[in-house]
Amino acid sequence: MGSSNFFFPTGARRETNAKPSSSALRGEYLDLPIGIILDVNRSPHGYILAYLWFYGAPATLTAASRSGQGRIAYVNNSFEIGPVQVGGGRLFLIAGPCVIESEAHVRTMAEAIQRITADLGIPYIFKASYDKANRTSVKSYRGPGLVEGTRILGRLAKDTGLPVLTDVHEPGHCEVAAEAVDVLQIPAFLCRQTDLLVAAGKTGRAVNIKKGQFLAPWDMTHPVEKVRSTGNERVFLTERGASFGYNTLVVDYRALPVMRAMAPVVFDGTHSVQQPSAANGVSGGQPEFIPILVKAAVAAGIDGLFLEVHNDPANAKSDGANALDLKLLKPLLERLLAIHAAVGGA
Repeated sequence: MGSSNFFFPTGARRETNAKPSSSALRGEYLDLPIGIILDVNRSPHGYILAYLWFYGAPATLTAASRSGQGRIAYVNNSFEIGPVQVGGGRLFLIAGPCVIESEAHVRTMAEAIQRITADLGIPYIFKASYDKANRTSVKSYRGPGLVEGTRILGRLAKDTGLPVLTDVHEPGHCEVAAEAVDVLQIPAFLCRQTDLLVAAGKTGRAVNIKKGQFLAPWDMTHPVEKVRSTGNERVFLTERGASFGYNTLVVDYRALPVMRAMAPVVFDGTHSVQQPSAANGVSGGQPEFIPILVKAAVAAGIDGLFLEVHNDPANAKSDGANALDLKLLKPLLERLLAIHAAVGGA
């Protein structure tokens, strides 16, 4: 098998003397079929039989190339959020400050990022939170709240024409937020909360589920199914790092193709450099590593990019330690577009 073949053998190995039939792989029998391998049987004759499961999502198995290089089969589940095509092969951006600091500030940020993305031809969704309910300290700034925050975001969407994303922490917030924004985001800490996922799905708005720092990527099939159980197919996933000991996150890039077998995938390059609760009551961060992580993610293959951007990170009211400085956004996006083009829109 070629070294680039990709699989996750999580089941027990079992020996068999039988040559695997082609029907076991829907007509495909070769070194590695396309997909995520959950169990591998190797016979004394050297045959390999792979059982594949695509997390309840449609996928087509096709032969690996004659060179023996396998690749992941991605779900064809593209959809639109206003003018932004999600999963259509064109890299899009979700960006903005962590939290609404003031109406004037979110407008300044939205318009500045909108000018940059318009110049570069990148589809853009603005993001900001009306309530950061999971701050480390009870003393930390949370935002203007549901009523005032959704008013600000709704007005911003109307005035700029931008699609807008915000996160929801309670099922009862979903309908109210959905009246103002285009995308409801499920925070990573809450990505298994059934009532919240179902309430978000029932609004009909697109739903972005951030992968929990505590979850394996293949376990994200269940949150996706919870949203889709409402009849809402407009769901995508965001990778934002995995817990690695205390106060530290790491990125396992294998998670990107694994989750792309379920739904379109976005990479969060700013929360991935976060150091949770590591700075005396607030989270720290290592923003100098943002460019490295996002370039690797684009090369590996993603549908969109998520960045928290601030014009003065040192004085941001939330997550300034891991935010990207606004002045660095355009040159970074230019490099990412070049990588995306070089890999053929992976």
